[in-house]
Amino acid sequence: MKKILIVLCVTLCIAFKGFAQDKKVAVVSFYTDKIIGFSELDAGGEELLASVLKLRDNPDFDLTPILEQFHTEFFDTYAKKFPFELLPEDEVTKNQAYIDFKPKYEKDAEELKRYVVYPGYKYIYDGFAGKDNEVATAKMFSDKANGVMFVEIHFDLTKGFGIGGTATVKMRANARITMYDKSGKKLFVINEGANSKKTSVMVKGIPVMSTKKILPMCESALERLMKDLNKRLPKIIKKAKKLK
Repeated sequence: MKKILIVLCVTLCIAFKGFAQDKKVAVVSFYTDKIIGFSELDAGGEELLASVLKLRDNPDFDLTPILEQFHTEFFDTYAKKFPFELLPEDEVTKNQAYIDFKPKYEKDAEELKRYVVYPGYKYIYDGFAGKDNEVATAKMFSDKANGVMFVEIHFDLTKGFGIGGTATVKMRANARITMYDKSGKKLFVINEGANSKKTSVMVKGIPVMSTKKILPMCESALERLMKDLNKRLPKIIKKAKKLK
């Protein structure tokens, strides 16, 4: 009897695993943002905004390696924790309908300067008032996938220790991962963030905005974020089981 129960349990596990692997999801957008947020600092005003924009336009402020690192972690590590398979990227990025797709809120060349989009992908907005894009991409891959996923990371400066405009600052890396079913209905959204171990300073409300300071802080924040996501994902994505 005991042996029969063991065989039954193993059979059920294999069946469940096979069911999960039958479900597929297409990642349709994967990018990061070169505009560093600073709303939490409550200081700096126009001068700080000018520094942020100058940093965005600085060719040395290259977030490509950071995005590549997150991409590798996402597809090589996180993907294994999902109760579904991710559609091979080539089946998304080389799909002619995807290549020809003109998303709502499409950015022109000037606007796209603030984004680093992973090669092959498009910048596609989802979220508030983004229903058109969510439905269109879901239907685009409905013959191959049971849903679509949007992935993005952003960075924000956050105040550390200090008084007034003189203080330490840290970088916060924020990941937003959203999934929709094949009809475009939202199944879940993950908003996870982590602060950098590395710090910089803010004097008279203006942080040091050199690439030598900011890039290592972004890297430090992302490293912590990836570790946090790796631990929390299994609990966060339970709603993915509703995928049809």
